[in-house]
Amino acid sequence: MMCSIYKSAKKPDTYLYIPYDSKFEDLPEGLIQVWGTPELVMHLDLAKRETLALCDIQEVTQKLEEEGYFLQMPPSEEEIALLIAGKK
Repeated sequence: MMCSIYKSAKKPDTYLYIPYDSKFEDLPEGLIQVWGTPELVMHLDLAKRETLALCDIQEVTQKLEEEGYFLQMPPSEEEIALLIAGKK
């Protein structure tokens, strides 16, 4: 599944994945208001990846199919410590 990834101008380290053929304007109004002006980071083919750095690829794919978007929040301090230790 091809997706587009945007970062938030208002929320640091927060990313929004949407299906490649979707429009940002089609997202829920509340999300658009909180998000601010979207900044495209990249397009990514999830089918060609086995993992993502900070989130579960199956969860991302499922949310894209069911809800039309996946919101990646900044990692917590505990998650960062696990990443540094190589346990995530």
